[in-house]
Amino acid sequence: MSELRKDPVVDRWVIIARERGKRPSDFTGFDKNKPKGFCPFCPGNEDVVPPEVLAYRKSGSKPNGPGWRLRVVPNKFPALKDQEELYKHGDGMYDMMNGVGLHEVIIETPDHDLTLSTMPAYGVEDVLWAYRDRLEALAKDERFQSVIIFKNQGMAAGATLEHSHSQLIALPIIPKQIKEELAGAKKYYDYKERCIFCDMVDQESSQQSRVVCENQDYMAICPYAPRFPFEIWIIPKTHSAHYQETSKERIESLSIILSETLKRLDVVLDIPPYNFVLHSAPFRQDVDKHFRWHLEIMPKLTRIAGFEWGSGFHINPTPPEESAKYLREAKIID
Repeated sequence: MSELRKDPVVDRWVIIARERGKRPSDFTGFDKNKPKGFCPFCPGNEDVVPPEVLAYRKSGSKPNGPGWRLRVVPNKFPALKDQEELYKHGDGMYDMMNGVGLHEVIIETPDHDLTLSTMPAYGVEDVLWAYRDRLEALAKDERFQSVIIFKNQGMAAGATLEHSHSQLIALPIIPKQIKEELAGAKKYYDYKERCIFCDMVDQESSQQSRVVCENQDYMAICPYAPRFPFEIWIIPKTHSAHYQETSKERIESLSIILSETLKRLDVVLDIPPYNFVLHSAPFRQDVDKHFRWHLEIMPKLTRIAGFEWGSGFHINPTPPEESAKYLREAKIID
């Protein structure tokens, strides 16, 4: 059974997920140079994963069978489990709680060989709409305070299966990094009486040196102080703290800019492994005035080494202005 344990020095929660150490060898992932093996996410293998909690299907197709465009299923080896009650208690000076939460997999396409950068825009739209549907549903569960939606693309980025998928973990707490982001945005708002993300969009739009691409609703930028080479943030141009409140029209617009951004990364960096994380406001938090949801994409090009671990600093060899220029000038094929 999983546990959440709190580091008393830096106020950071850690998931102790014993059961994830017992994965069978079938789930250790794939290598591009090796023959493809059995894939539990491909059509026809629906019975080897837990029953779906959401699916977009062809009319008349049956649940947990073929005929789907996208499926969301519980992770077979979850970091946290959907237990009945949250139980907090002390262990001497330490704080801990049982591992209440949800860990789900969004299987993004039935086609084993497609990725978010190669699938049609309507497929990307399905994925983004599934994020919205699951956030909207999980917001109703009082046990959960926040949901982290993330994607690990490629083995170097932590993917254990080749078939394109992303994941979500619903948490009974707000993670330290999210708290720090909210606190920084609130401090800026209290001082200037303006949203930091609104000011960021305005300045980047004016300067253009770090803009990768944009459309009427979103801007993709290499942030001013990126942790990693070619790091990209996609930010809405209109103020919205909660991703699940995004309209259908803006989901469609987001799918277009996300698809274009990933295509540009593929061209410039020769199909890099990457992680992305959706930063949406925690549930039931009064942050609407000072926070804006956004998507952060981090290509896996460098390793975090001793200095970074010891100091919290990141060493980035590529200025964001250069990264944005390379990406902006990339010739992509729709």
